[in-house]
Formats: sequence, structure tokens, C-alpha cells
Amino acid sequence: MERRLGETPVIDERSAYASWGVGPDYDDLLHMSLMELKQEGRYRVFQEHRRVVGEFPRSVAMTAEGERTVTVWCSNDYLGMGQHPGVRAAMRDAVDRYGAGAGGTRNISGNHSPIVELERELAALHGKEAALVFGCGYLANLSTLAALGRLLPKCILVSDQLNHASMIQGISASRAEKRVFQHNDVLHLEEILRSIPRNRCKVVAFESVYSMDGDIAPIREIVELCERYGALTYLDEVHAVGMYGPTGAGVAERDGLAGRIDLVQGTLAKAFGVVGGYVAGSAVMIDAIRSHANGFIFTSALPPAVAMGALESVRHLRSSDVERAKMHDNVRKLRARLLKERIPFLDSPSHIVPVMVGDAARCKAVCDLLFERHSIYVQPINYPTVPYGSERLRITASPVHTDAMIDDLAAGLADVWRDLQLPFSRRAG
Repeated sequence: MERRLGETPVIDERSAYASWGVGPDYDDLLHMSLMELKQEGRYRVFQEHRRVVGEFPRSVAMTAEGERTVTVWCSNDYLGMGQHPGVRAAMRDAVDRYGAGAGGTRNISGNHSPIVELERELAALHGKEAALVFGCGYLANLSTLAALGRLLPKCILVSDQLNHASMIQGISASRAEKRVFQHNDVLHLEEILRSIPRNRCKVVAFESVYSMDGDIAPIREIVELCERYGALTYLDEVHAVGMYGPTGAGVAERDGLAGRIDLVQGTLAKAFGVVGGYVAGSAVMIDAIRSHANGFIFTSALPPAVAMGALESVRHLRSSDVERAKMHDNVRKLRARLLKERIPFLDSPSHIVPVMVGDAARCKAVCDLLFERHSIYVQPINYPTVPYGSERLRITASPVHTDAMIDDLAAGLADVWRDLQLPFSRRAG
């Protein structure tokens, strides 16, 4: 049929779609990816539970049969500071004084007083000139390493093989040249540093406590290599701040090395019990990161109440060693009980106790049976958090776990191990 000039064409939608072809079934494609996770036993199920003030590590879990009280053994609130009365009081007071939100990014809304105080306290904690607070530790790592790689001319970022995903993504986002050294291998690190011209910028990024195996970096040897070859040290103390050192500044403080670290990164969400991340270093470095890091510039600031809660927690743990001492004592007790029951675990030098299962489906089964039979809550850890074949439970003992709770956990694990016919360790306490 002819169409006159100016007439709107009539489109047969069915024939048009047929000629274009049907687009992908996006839900179906995503469903297939989820099914793959389920078939491998890696599909993650998040248990709903309600932390109750004053009851930690007890929590009220919601199940199909109703509510039940469980003991939590996988929290990163390492010292129970999320329940501390001083932290809670500081947050309540801040809400009443300042309101709920921060008003947006700091580039638009400016600084509220609590976050300025918090940054001063964090700088003092690490003996640095300045600190900068981010929305979370992941963002602090990603943003800072990406900024350093862009700002330092011809920079090479040298990364430990087992660095956290946030550090890996930050290095990738920088688009700078990168080198990876074998985990905690100072000989390999020196080989890499020796191959780089001394006049080239280089940053060595590593962690103090590696959270899945619980091992600790040879910080002194790494620092000495960086000083010898003119490299900047970037130390992630996320799983150590609050937990180690006379004032809780981390493993570097414990080992008398804090002053030799150029940039330290930490979190407010683990031992300090709130949320947020930060970096601390020289005034020039922190100002450069503040001025160039996209993850700082384009994200909202921590609310005043969160900043005040974190500030109170940092101040408390700088002056109190009670929580740290009790936590480390409980870790020793837990390891002794697991050894007695011949439960296989990595005997690491840190507070983290990885109980090894080695299969994703069995790891999930262990957690399910612990929950159902013994009212013990722990989450399975599998790929991509850890390599295939090294699936595990990541157990953390806090200062408020009792001896009876430790005994219950060890006995519960032994019961489940026998039922699932998992191999016991050959060593016994």
C-alpha cells in the first residue's frame, strides 16, 4: 500500500519484532548462574537473626518453626563493641544533637564536627599527621590505591598474592602497572623490587592479618625492603585495628613498626563495632587522596551518629586492654578444645580460627547441622572468598564468649563431624 507524503507509517509490531529477532531472556540467563551456584553448594543463604543489646554473642534467629536463641561464632564485631554502652550512648546523643544524616558528600555539604574529631583521633591512634574517613573499608582500599596509581608518575603497584578483593580492584582501577608477589614471600618481593629502577614510583600493598587463613605478614622484613628500594608501604590493618598493640593500632604498633609505615588503612566495622573505613598517613598524602579519590568525592559522608559511635569506640580501646586480653585468652581456649576434639583447623598466629572442611556442600551441611542441633550460628566460607577445595568455617571468639559456649562449640563440631563422616585431625590435645 502506498503512503502519501506526511502520513505516519503504520507499523505491524509483530512482524517488526520477528524481523529483529527476540532478545535474550535475561532472567533465565541469571537463573542459570544461580542454579550453578546451588549445584556446587556455593549458593549463599543469609540467616535472619536479631542481635539483642546486652546478650551478644547470643542472638535471636528467625526460623520456619519460630524464633530460637543461637550463639554466634562468625561475627566480625571482634570485641563486642557494637554493644558497648558508651558507644550506644554516644550514637544516641549524636542523633539528638545533629540529626540522622550527613547531608550528602563532604564536597557538597562540608564536614560535620564528629567526623573531623574522628579523623583526628584516628591519626593520633596511628601516629600520623592526618586521616581520612570513607563509607567503608572496601571503599577506602579501592579509592586510595586507585588514586595513588593514577597520581604517582609511572607508578608500579606491588601486591601480595592474597590481598583482599578491595585492594585488587583498586589496583586494577588505577590502570597502573602492577606486580604480584607470592603470599608473604619476602624473597620474591625483593626480586620484584630489585628489578624496578630505583627512580620509579612503587607502592607495596599488603595486609597485616589475612582474614581467611589468619596468618600475619612479615611486616618488619617488608618494611626493610621498601626502605632499601625506595617503595611506599601501604598496610591494610582491617583485621588488626583495635585487636593488637598497646593502644589497638594494629600489628605494626605491636611490633614497634607503626612509624615506618607510610599509609595505613583500617576499618571501623570490625573491632570498633560500627561501620566505615579510613586511611592515615602524612598530611600531603591524605590531602591528595581527599582531593582525587573518586570513592571519597562522590559518596556521602558517614552520619554524625556513626562517627560519634566510632570515635567513642576508638577512644575506649586506646585506653583499655581488657577486651583485647580476654579475646586472645578465649582464642587460646578455643584452639585447645578443638585440638582435644581433633577438629582440623589452621593454627594461625592471629585471633582467626579457620576450621577446614574442603568441600562447599559439606561446609554448608556442617553449618546447617550446627544450627539445627546445637543452636550454633556460623556461615560457610567458599569460593571465591577462598580457593576451591579449601572451604571452611571462619570462627571468631570474642571476649564475651564463655567457657561453656566454647565447650558447646567444640562438642557440637565433633558431633557433626562424626555424623557427616568428615576426617578428624591426626593431632590431638
